[in-house]
Amino acid sequence: MTAISVKTETVQAAQEGDRIALERVLEGVQDQIHHLARRILVNPEDAREATQEILILILTKLSTFKGESRFSTWVYRVAVRYLVSAKKVRDRDLGLTFDAFAADLEDGLVSEPPKAPDDVLLLNELRISCTMAMLLCLTMDLRLAYVLGDILELEHGEASSILEIAPAAYRKRLSRAREEVMAFTSRHCGIVSAKAKCICPKRLPAAVASGRIQPGSYPNSAGGAQTYHDARRQVASVIDGLKAFELQNAVPRQRCPEDIRVQLTEILSPGH
Repeated sequence: MTAISVKTETVQAAQEGDRIALERVLEGVQDQIHHLARRILVNPEDAREATQEILILILTKLSTFKGESRFSTWVYRVAVRYLVSAKKVRDRDLGLTFDAFAADLEDGLVSEPPKAPDDVLLLNELRISCTMAMLLCLTMDLRLAYVLGDILELEHGEASSILEIAPAAYRKRLSRAREEVMAFTSRHCGIVSAKAKCICPKRLPAAVASGRIQPGSYPNSAGGAQTYHDARRQVASVIDGLKAFELQNAVPRQRCPEDIRVQLTEILSPGH
């Protein structure tokens, strides 16, 4: 999955009502918007709904893009404004904290985890689900800074422009978010620290019993090339200061659901 890249002439043609150009704009931004929504909201259905609404906003507001910034900056700004202001997003905020998350992780750990035929798949789903959910403990402003900076790896100047804050304020938010994520993982994540109580095999029985991880259902790890053990080796291979970064970036990027693309393409078709 590449960064947002839509040619200037394609954007201009789309602004003039060229349907093919509009479809190309949609194709150029849909995967990145879905990835942003997944990392900010985590829940697959919430991210799906947000992705569709953001893409509709991008298409309907396209005429307001004046070329005063990069097109990718404008697209992400539309997305961020939605994620910050949409009432349905705010209403679903669980208010999760790192302390509450840590307590939940350590509840029900087993010393000798049982083996199951699909343990390899379940462990990977648990690893990725936990890594994603961890970011919900950050406040929305810190979460956005972290995802833009360390997940999407945008330059600080572009990220601050997207968030509509001064570069210094963005750097401060990103630094604080990194500190909070690093502090949590170094104390509580067994992939990052050998001293942590929680390690996925010990956590898996409780996660399955609670229904958070369901055999045969892998919404977060589907399509990912790395296994649980691959990710552990990857994280172990870097210095301590980069382990949390490696953990977060070992989450696979999932493409925008096909049905969203189909629905929006139909909306763009003549007669709609």
